[in-house]
Amino acid sequence: MSDSNDLRSDLPIERGFPIEQVNDLADREGRAKLHYRPLTTMHKWWARRLGSVFRAISLYSLVSDPDQVTVRDPDKADHDLAEFGEVSEVEAAKAELKEMIERVDLSEPDAMWDLYDKDVRVDDADVLDPFMGGGTSLLEAIRFDADVTGVDLNPVAWFITKKELEANTVDLEDLRNGFEKVEAAIADKLQSQYETTCPNNGEHIADVVYAFWVRELDCTSCGEVVPLFKDYRVAKGRYEDDDRYHVYCPDCGNVFLTDDYETETICSDCGNEYVPENGPVSSGGHYGCPSCGLKYSIVDALADGQSYDESLYALEYYCTECEDEGKDRPAYKGFKPAAEEDVDSFERASERWANRDKIDEYAPKGDIPRGAITASSSISGNDVFQHGYESWRDMFNDRQLYCLSTLLEAIDEEVTDQTVKEYLLLAFSDSLMFQNNFSVYNINATKIRGIFRQNSFMPTVEYAENNVWGTRAGLGTFSNTWVKIVDAVDYAHSPTERYIEDGETQETAPFEKSVGGEYTLHQGDINEVDLESEYDAIITDPPYYDNVVYSEVSDFFYVWQRLLLADGYDEFKPETTPREDSIVANPAQGKGADVFESELKNALSRMHDVLSDDGVLVFTYRHGTPDTWGTLLESLCEEGFDVTATYPISANLSEFVVGEELNFSVVVVARPATDREPISWSSLRRRVHRTASETRERLQSGQTLSEGDISIVEMGRCFREYSNHHRKVHRGGSVMSATDVVSEIYDIISGNVTPDEIYLDLLELDETTLDDVNRFCRGTDIDPEDLRRRALFVADEEFALTDWSTEERLDYLREKDVDDLSPLEKVQLLRYEDEKDATAPGEQLDLEVTSEMIDIAEELATITDEEGYRTLVGA
Repeated sequence: MSDSNDLRSDLPIERGFPIEQVNDLADREGRAKLHYRPLTTMHKWWARRLGSVFRAISLYSLVSDPDQVTVRDPDKADHDLAEFGEVSEVEAAKAELKEMIERVDLSEPDAMWDLYDKDVRVDDADVLDPFMGGGTSLLEAIRFDADVTGVDLNPVAWFITKKELEANTVDLEDLRNGFEKVEAAIADKLQSQYETTCPNNGEHIADVVYAFWVRELDCTSCGEVVPLFKDYRVAKGRYEDDDRYHVYCPDCGNVFLTDDYETETICSDCGNEYVPENGPVSSGGHYGCPSCGLKYSIVDALADGQSYDESLYALEYYCTECEDEGKDRPAYKGFKPAAEEDVDSFERASERWANRDKIDEYAPKGDIPRGAITASSSISGNDVFQHGYESWRDMFNDRQLYCLSTLLEAIDEEVTDQTVKEYLLLAFSDSLMFQNNFSVYNINATKIRGIFRQNSFMPTVEYAENNVWGTRAGLGTFSNTWVKIVDAVDYAHSPTERYIEDGETQETAPFEKSVGGEYTLHQGDINEVDLESEYDAIITDPPYYDNVVYSEVSDFFYVWQRLLLADGYDEFKPETTPREDSIVANPAQGKGADVFESELKNALSRMHDVLSDDGVLVFTYRHGTPDTWGTLLESLCEEGFDVTATYPISANLSEFVVGEELNFSVVVVARPATDREPISWSSLRRRVHRTASETRERLQSGQTLSEGDISIVEMGRCFREYSNHHRKVHRGGSVMSATDVVSEIYDIISGNVTPDEIYLDLLELDETTLDDVNRFCRGTDIDPEDLRRRALFVADEEFALTDWSTEERLDYLREKDVDDLSPLEKVQLLRYEDEKDATAPGEQLDLEVTSEMIDIAEELATITDEEGYRTLVGA
């Protein structure tokens, strides 16, 4: 690639981006991530972008020179013309590819879209992601045969991405053998901890899918034990009972079906009459004592010195024996009250944990660090310490700790292949989300929900205990998480691509190229790690102002992972993940928006240093307010970037509302800055208005987009205009900041322009027609008739723009009160008076010459080449 900005041509992603196609595909991927991108679902990471989005970004960013590109069609046997075809065929293919690339623009953004589902490879492409997180961008770029480099401060992110990029080199048979060793060693032992008597056949032993627990406190008034139920529902009915609910009887402990949990219900066993909807816990975290009626805060009761007790009250069971005998689903899978034998089973596991020996080494011992989301802050109102959580072990009950540590010990001791051991550890770690006492049961969906339902820790008074090893049913067990790992590794060897054809999702044959290649991963600060200095592209998803505090939530995984990794990886030697250098606003560390902005600017500076002169920076960013966009634009421009395009990647956005934050993402494209020229705001504002209008017109000619989507693309094109003049836009004798300009751009995009600005835009055209007037007014609040009323043009016989000497315009100007004249109208009237009378300008009208009038006079002088405008206010 060239090292000169002068020779630099626009990349396809700067000229256009297939918003409709990407959003349609991303919407489908979002509902079925396991099928579209098995690799990125191997392990939890927060705020992952969709693979289809980053594949499209990589395609439109890296594919620009047809001589560096090879295209293979996975659905055809002889699909590589560059390798198998005749010379004439190769040349024809290259010419077709060149034509596809060059056709991409706003009116035809999908000119390259046919390449999306092809095995496209680009020679000599180096891609960096300085905030790689879970590695989505690297996985997509490496599929284009790019050499990729990833950086992340968080060791959990580093480890996840490492295993994703290694997956194509792993032998599937070795993985299966490793799992079988662990299975043979401890599967029966773990499964025996979750057994119960089948309620339909007392001779059958059923598996416990989930165990339902409720926490209890003593009433501070009468001492009565209060089970902290919000309501008494256990689960929605299934199959033929899907219009009913399983509910728990607080008197006898029975679990039975009711037609309506919101009204008076009679227990089928004891005859107790109650309303299952009404539990002792109310909104706001208060309980009401069923005996004396006292209402009291739960956290206050804990602060008074109480601690939670727990009661096992119900089970979801799965009887494989009944299923194998051919019984109906309601017989082999359902709900039952917890019996004494079920409590005893838990107590036995608890005793084994209490008498632990070596397995104690396989559970984290450290305390939970205080932070922004572990203790209450502006980021999270969930203070785990108020609920009695002090150590990581407090997040698990005794049976979970016994089973998890036993499982981790088996992974460590039964498997000698370090690579296989790490993939088993990855499955173990990911399953932890559903193996803790923060997990809850989704009553209506009848499945477990893991600890990170929000990007925080949410203490709960009821929780669902999962079957650690797993059975034929259930979610988030070790065994079914392992299946997810194996599927991901298989995909890494033989990836496919899903695409949409005639409204239906299709899947290609496997690509010849695996998801792998040359990669380098750094765990550390982007400003400190050793990087190359000529990356062709930086593709990333950077932190946002109120982003997830990854260090705190990822500690949940880290403290378990390091038990097996600390001896082999320096990244896992510290007790917790690094915090101080995280680029995120964190009130627990006194880091507000100003610190975040400073740290992000430093990172942008480093990115500029390592990006080639004709390279591209592409990143996704959450759409925000004019202030946040102004700060981002300022930072990019200050650190040597020009913003050249923005595209929305959230489908169905209905409107663009100025000043109101909308939660969707935007693809931002930036290039190393070119020379910047001074300009007046009056001139730039008109360029921005014209750019926005032209952008809208071109988009509407080639795509069907919402007003909001169009506005985001307009915003990017307007940012491009500004970037060429950063720190050199003057208004009223001062230089405008990027934030000021962005605020004005928002107004322009929303149609807030003046008749004068439209007139000046029209004046710059070589030949102006009434169609141009209509076109320039489209998308604004200005009616073409308003321009006619102001006599800015005449169209009685032939169309013509007016000027200061046109009789119709002069009549309009003379009729107005001087104080009501716009800057353009004042300049034109002064120009007429000056031409009529040689006395000093402004004397007759007693007008104060303003900076806006000076700017407009200069613009008129430039456009019309009339020196009279310049001398008019030159003094």
